Amino acid sequence: MILPRYHIAASSIRGAGKGLFLDETVPAGRIITAPDSIQQTFRHADIAASAELSAQFHASARWFEDRYTLSPDWPDECYINHSFKPNGLWHLGFVFALAELPAGSEITVDYRHLLPPGQAEDFVDSVTGETITGLSWQESLASSTHALAHLLDTTNR
Repeated sequence: MILPRYHIAASSIRGAGKGLFLDETVPAGRIITAPDSIQQTFRHADIAASAELSAQFHASARWFEDRYTLSPDWPDECYINHSFKPNGLWHLGFVFALAELPAGSEITVDYRHLLPPGQAEDFVDSVTGETITGLSWQESLASSTHALAHLLDTTNR
């Protein structure tokens, strides 16, 4: 579920297709997206072992440990694009605003949190040209938890 008003339009990120844009200002630390209608998660090994599931892997996101969702219906949350300097923080399926985001902002997150450990995205970062490679669960959880704690500490002052 996307909480603020938004629209989908051509991305400002080279090669990204469409993006998710805010129609209202969102304060730092506020939730932009929250998980809803998550009916099932799959182990990565189960996805890889199934032709039907692996055909949908392009529409996957890691939620926790070795569990992934598949969204072949491509909900609007799927239009959030990658950045190594994102304005949104992916943490356990929630996306938090990392700063005050004015209306018109295109939402980005670091895709390394959504990919399997060590798996490289099939495209590179448009700004740096760097490969986007999935973090381990421990590294993802530790870094997003630390970033969220820092964000909430800063916004509560």
